Amino acid sequence: MATLKEIAHAAQVSVATVSRVLNDDPTLSVKSQTRQKILEAAERLEYKVPSAKRQVGQRLTFAALYTHGQELEINDPYYLAMRYGIETQCEKLGITLVSCYDFKGDRPLVAADGLLVIGKPQPATQAVLEQQDLPLVYLDGVTNDPRFDCVSVDLAKISQKVIDFFISRGYLRIGFIGGRDDPEYADQREQAFVDYGRSKKVVQPQDVYYGDFSSQAGYQCAMKMLASSSDYPPALFVATDSIAIGVLRALHEHGIKVPEQLALISVNDIPTARFVYPALSTVRIHSETIGAQGVNLLMERLRDDRTIPLSVFVPSSLQLRDSTTSE
Repeated sequence: MATLKEIAHAAQVSVATVSRVLNDDPTLSVKSQTRQKILEAAERLEYKVPSAKRQVGQRLTFAALYTHGQELEINDPYYLAMRYGIETQCEKLGITLVSCYDFKGDRPLVAADGLLVIGKPQPATQAVLEQQDLPLVYLDGVTNDPRFDCVSVDLAKISQKVIDFFISRGYLRIGFIGGRDDPEYADQREQAFVDYGRSKKVVQPQDVYYGDFSSQAGYQCAMKMLASSSDYPPALFVATDSIAIGVLRALHEHGIKVPEQLALISVNDIPTARFVYPALSTVRIHSETIGAQGVNLLMERLRDDRTIPLSVFVPSSLQLRDSTTSE
């Protein structure tokens, strides 16, 4: 299929002008001869207008495919905020949104102009998705496939930032409690924590624990850590605030003072983080922005016929509260 650049070259105009003419932009002021040249070039080069642009004023439909079940949003508001960002931005842009939870690629896709994939799909699911002839944006799951856009946070950088903070406070041994979607594969936080921590000589294999991403799993991991011996690490990086809430409960039950005996930093900065005791120091991730930017990327790709994929990393920030020392 011909590209906008090829049509622009044939008609001797800019790519932007070609895009606006072919999309019937009512705000464009262009000579009738120029418009005719563009349309003739498009027809000669057999340019096919994407289905989302076949009718002027057509309302787009996006499908949000969540790789997790909806119950996860109850345990982890991080995903709830991301969904809110998607829904709010679709409403602003006049886009119809269809949501599908626990998507494994084992059911027919709804009719849509573009796909938003939330979370990291399993390889079989990813193979099904990437066979679709539709624009696709990954949210919260960086893809190595150069054909697709993605919006995420640099989880590896977050792990390094937390380790550097603890080292700057004099901690020489740092533990980790995290979660895995697949027990066989460490997520980015855990892998980066282990690799970077070992390079800094502050991480030991016995100080790394994982379950799923629930508060209950955090509680169980912390209980296991504390039951193994009294020789627990004095600083702890926890993959999410939801897991950290369970960790705090286990520490309280064992009479361990936070942060005097054990300092703790988690990730996400969910609303509950500032109201638990002690208030959690956490890395704030703007998950609502991740959702909104995913919609924007998909909309822009359809509107401008962009073929070059983009990767957007939403920045994070460390919020220091009572679970770390103030010194």
